[in-house]
Amino acid sequence: MTPASRHQEGAGGVERVGVVGCGLMGSGIAELSAQAGYDVRVAVSSKDSLTAGRKRILASLDRAVRAERIGAAERDEVLGRISFTTDLIDLADRQLVIESIAEDKAAKVELFALLDKTLEDPEAILASNTSSLSITTMASATGRPEQVLGMHFFSPAQRIPLVEIISSLHTAESVLARAEEFVAAGLGKQAIASTDRTGFVVNALLIPYLLAAVRMVESGFASAETIDRGMTLGCSHPVGPLKLADLVGLDVLRSVADALYDEFKETLYAPPPLLTRMVASGFLGKKAGRGFYRYG
Repeated sequence: MTPASRHQEGAGGVERVGVVGCGLMGSGIAELSAQAGYDVRVAVSSKDSLTAGRKRILASLDRAVRAERIGAAERDEVLGRISFTTDLIDLADRQLVIESIAEDKAAKVELFALLDKTLEDPEAILASNTSSLSITTMASATGRPEQVLGMHFFSPAQRIPLVEIISSLHTAESVLARAEEFVAAGLGKQAIASTDRTGFVVNALLIPYLLAAVRMVESGFASAETIDRGMTLGCSHPVGPLKLADLVGLDVLRSVADALYDEFKETLYAPPPLLTRMVASGFLGKKAGRGFYRYG
């Protein structure tokens, strides 16, 4: 079954999807939604971001063609379902908008307030792909808090089967049900529910594990390679914690750890000094060519 054939018309009451941001996650969500048959419009902040986002999606689809996961004709069909804009007003007709900008609370709150005023459909759902920030805070910036929730995808969004759906105290049960239907019937993903707690389900468990691996490197107890071999060979993990940290992005890891520590004040969530120094040095992981490993 191809991704496009999974799309059920009107799943969750959605035919037109908006995505704000076209970085690693935003581009993946846009590509996934278009593969599932949705009309997708991507809003970005500048023409440079638009060009980079379009190239990122095309490169991903070309890799899928080379790997024979899709054919060239399907690639072209998917691209034909995606349009781009630098003006939020072009999202006015969307029935679902998924925000996927940087993990900056103030920027997200401002964006949600703008989207609330932009969307014409009073039943439109506003979703955040945040990995750690409060859905309640974003919902409170709108006049439709009951229609705001979290829709947390994992990287790469096109291939990882899980989506966390996060409801705040405001989120209506009917909106939650529509979001679950969109994710399951529309995108063909597995959904798990979480309450609005920093880190939600997955990152609340994953982040302390990754930070413990960073501390082990920092202390000189073991190298990144040794730690990763130990966890892949000894625990059958598909990837070791330091390589996974590089894939996630060390800046993202630091941001989520900061959010967790701010809320719970538990030392297991505190970013180690080594992580802070690496982020300050621009060693952000695979996307920057260097993290705990070097990339070509």
